[in-house]
Amino acid sequence: MHADTPENRGNYPYFTSIQTRWADNDLYGHVNNVTYYSYFDTVVNNYLMEEGGFNPFSDPVIGVAVETLCRFKTSITHPEKIEAGLRVGALGNSSVRYEIGIFKGGMDEAAAAGHFVHVFVDRKTNTPVPVPAKIREALMRIQKDERAR
Repeated sequence: MHADTPENRGNYPYFTSIQTRWADNDLYGHVNNVTYYSYFDTVVNNYLMEEGGFNPFSDPVIGVAVETLCRFKTSITHPEKIEAGLRVGALGNSSVRYEIGIFKGGMDEAAAAGHFVHVFVDRKTNTPVPVPAKIREALMRIQKDERAR
C-alpha cells in the first residue's frame, strides 16, 4: 500500500458495515482521527470471530496490536454509514499485517486506508505463539498474494 496509490473497494475481499456515532465527531465536525483505529479494530475482530472462529473471551491465544498506521484522504462525519474493507498484507509465524480501507457508503475510493499489525500471544503468559490454525486458514483466504493467483 503506497501513500499516493488510491485504495479502491475492489482491493478488499471482506467488508463490515459500521454506523458512525454521535461521539465520533470532534470539535471540527468530522470523525476524529483516533476513531478510525476503532473502525480498524472492529473489522479485524469481526473477521476473526466470523471466519476464524475466534472467541475473544475464552480463547487461550489472542492478538495484540503492535503497530498501526492510517492515511486520511476524505473526511467522514456523523451520521454516516461506512464500510471497512479488510485484506491480509503479510502473514508470518506469529504475526499478521492487516490492510484496511474505510469507505463512505457507495464510494469506490477509500476515505482512509492503513494497516494494523497483530502479534498472537498466549493469553496467560503474553509470549508470542504461532497463529492458531483455524485463524491462519481464514487469514490466508483474504491474503493479497492468494487472491492474485
